[in-house]
Amino acid sequence: MRNTASAYPIDPIRLEVFKHLFSAIAEEMGAVLRKASFSPNIKERRDFSCAIFDANGSMIAQAAHIPVHLGSMPLSVAAAISKYSSKQDPLCPGDTIILNNPYLGGTHLPDITLVTPVFITDSSEIVSSLSPKFPPDKYDRPFAYVASRAHHADVGGITPGSMPIAREIYQEGLIIPPIKLLSAGILNKDIFDLILSNVRTPEERSGDLHAQIGANQRGLILLEDLFHRFNIIEVSQYMQELLNYSERMTRHLISELPNGKYYFEDQLDNDGISESEITIKVTITIEDDNALVDFTGSASQQEGSVNAVYAITLSAVNYVFRSLIGLDVPNNSGCLIPIKIIAPLGTVVNAVHPAPVAGGNVETSQRIVDVLLGALAQACPDRIPAASQGTMNNVSIGGWDREKGRYFTYYETIGGGTGAAHNRNGFSALHSHMTNTLNTPIEALEYAYPLQVNRYEIRRNSGGIGVYDGGDGIIREIKLLTDAQITLLTERRSTSPYGLGGGRPGKNGENKLLHGTKEIQLPGKGSFYASNGDVLTICTPGGGGFGSVDER
Repeated sequence: MRNTASAYPIDPIRLEVFKHLFSAIAEEMGAVLRKASFSPNIKERRDFSCAIFDANGSMIAQAAHIPVHLGSMPLSVAAAISKYSSKQDPLCPGDTIILNNPYLGGTHLPDITLVTPVFITDSSEIVSSLSPKFPPDKYDRPFAYVASRAHHADVGGITPGSMPIAREIYQEGLIIPPIKLLSAGILNKDIFDLILSNVRTPEERSGDLHAQIGANQRGLILLEDLFHRFNIIEVSQYMQELLNYSERMTRHLISELPNGKYYFEDQLDNDGISESEITIKVTITIEDDNALVDFTGSASQQEGSVNAVYAITLSAVNYVFRSLIGLDVPNNSGCLIPIKIIAPLGTVVNAVHPAPVAGGNVETSQRIVDVLLGALAQACPDRIPAASQGTMNNVSIGGWDREKGRYFTYYETIGGGTGAAHNRNGFSALHSHMTNTLNTPIEALEYAYPLQVNRYEIRRNSGGIGVYDGGDGIIREIKLLTDAQITLLTERRSTSPYGLGGGRPGKNGENKLLHGTKEIQLPGKGSFYASNGDVLTICTPGGGGFGSVDER
């Protein structure tokens, strides 16, 4: 437990008020980002996250955005703080740092993070009343940080959409180390132009980056206002107490589970280069109010781009335990304090540079959740559902839009079936687990891109049957109105979403291309060129069933 000594007594009601104040700031940042963004991927699908952090870089609150960003964003903030911690090049009011390096707390290259420090610039009244715990020289350092992370539909690389079947990270797009995009409130145009010169859709990227800048500025203003409305000492104390509260609730959850070791393993279909299945193993050890999550025995990092960096594995563990709490506990760094993670370096769950990682964020993260839930189902079977679809069904399409006279890049993840539980059927046609996005509305898709949606419906009878049935997947059929390059990064095409308690697995997904009158079966992962008039069909997996069919 962190230090709980405080100058002000902690009031439970006031703690709840501050919890919602901090969360509201993150939510309003998200609203600004969504409304100001250019791309359908951010504006319509809401593939972004916003959060606030304390002076040490611990996450205090995150809006209800993308789970895969949940545990990883603090590592990006830590990388930004570390880069600019020296007196020779310190952070100053008006600075904003940009980065996307997966090996510095990022997830994959399309996820670009902006970090803005929060200083108290007009604090003479507060300084005069500071306790010895908050000496005036602390005002030379940030009191907090705000950050936004958004998935940009193209950041360069060998295929449109920057989600390629790559063999090294350099093929996946532009790598951005922690660097100041804004200095003292002034945009670093040289850096901005460098980024835009390395992407296929510079106008869209410019709009989305400016939207992120605006979101951070809104968070900065609201947090500064909070510091001035309340005593700075009190706000900082409640930041700390929210971390303590989340830690206590996580420990309470773990203490309710029976002590013991729980093992599970599952497979990824392949890495897109070889056809070999890739095993992910986990052993969860529960001992009183602590948990050890050990991925020893998982496959080595792969040649293809399904490798997950440590930040992804951390996010998946955070998501699973946070979901099990079942209460309105803040999404913050305190949730991870009682949990120790062992992810051996050089494995598919903790890859080392320069392994490609585009699919680790979207596909391997889902399988990590599957194995974690499979293990915990042995400890608390009444709280764990069968496997959901276990993939984000990533589709990237890019080419020249002849009507608009510019390049386009369409990127989308597609929902599927969720797993049944011990007392209910699964849900159909939903994004699940590590993604919390929406599907792109047909009208928005057809307006923005030279594409036509021919079919969009529930994939009936694709959920696994049991006492309770898994949810059904989706059929999404898209016609090309121009020649284009298509990249697919999908899973559960050969392995199946498992059932629990005797329930049957969900139906595998399927990818097809209609070229003239010829229907071509497509692999789960690959990149290829298609012609004007071709029709791409994505059939997403169903969720697993729960309970033996014989007991229906």
